[in-house]
Amino acid sequence: MDSMDRTVLETAIEWLAAGRRVRLVTVARTWGSSPRPCGAWAAIRDDGQIAGSVSGGCIEDDLIDRVRKGELGGTRPELAHYGVTHAEAARFGLPCGGSLQLVIEPAPALEHLQALCALLDRQRRTVRTLDLASGAASLDAAGAEDDFACDERQMRQVFGPRWRLLLIGAGQLSRYVAQMAVAADYQVFVCDPREEFIADGPLPHTTLLREMPDDAVLALKPDVHTAVVALTHDPKLDDLALLEALKSPAFYVAALGSRGNQRKRRERLALFDLSREEIARLHGPAGLWLGGRTPPEIAISILAEMTACKYGVPISQRRDEPTGGATWGG
Repeated sequence: MDSMDRTVLETAIEWLAAGRRVRLVTVARTWGSSPRPCGAWAAIRDDGQIAGSVSGGCIEDDLIDRVRKGELGGTRPELAHYGVTHAEAARFGLPCGGSLQLVIEPAPALEHLQALCALLDRQRRTVRTLDLASGAASLDAAGAEDDFACDERQMRQVFGPRWRLLLIGAGQLSRYVAQMAVAADYQVFVCDPREEFIADGPLPHTTLLREMPDDAVLALKPDVHTAVVALTHDPKLDDLALLEALKSPAFYVAALGSRGNQRKRRERLALFDLSREEIARLHGPAGLWLGGRTPPEIAISILAEMTACKYGVPISQRRDEPTGGATWGG
């Protein structure tokens, strides 16, 4: 699995390398309700094939039709507005009152997109700046506060993960959690000092750390854009990570295990220099109770809870396990 932005980029590169013409279409501004956020983009091939989405609906159909008719040509970017009136919003399937502005880039350079892809391969968070008058594009390192921006002169897109996830343990469940997190645009680190748990090789698009978990947490310096999830079932490893992560600003700190094991874990953590408030930050059992039993299903539950915490959505779900139901992995 991979992020939607990365899929659009790689598809555009593939098409351009094959000699096809490609238009890049990016959501520049939105008003009212909009199906896709600013920065969402799509690539449209000269025959109407499309990768990505700017609305998830009829706007793509209109863009494809215009490309097939030979429109949206030229060499310089142009702006397109959809949903300016209620009638147009209804025509293009936008929510009531919603409208958006698109930047259409008719001639992206293959070498430029390849350079962007190479930076992302090296986990470099990158700003792509498009001059709206000339169509020239440049790449620069992104700062911590950089975000999408567009005005009458230029559009600045930020590529690469803004969010980070540290997984403790390189077992089967970690592979599923990592795959889903990469797809959700996280930069994923997997920490496991145990030789026997990396027999399947490194996880794609992740960084394997071989130091002890507490050292890995300290080196990562978790901030408010970082999550730490302990998945080994080995208190000697999981607790080491949690002792440091719970003292950090990490937005989500969680550990796998049954409710009974979580009670014992909290008792152990209380013996160290953690306050009651810090221990209360621990999400355990990790994930929402969805009734899942398989590693992919449990991974979905962890990503669901992590996503809610990421966006500050209150978790009101009853967390007690049903009598006789599956446990959270022991």
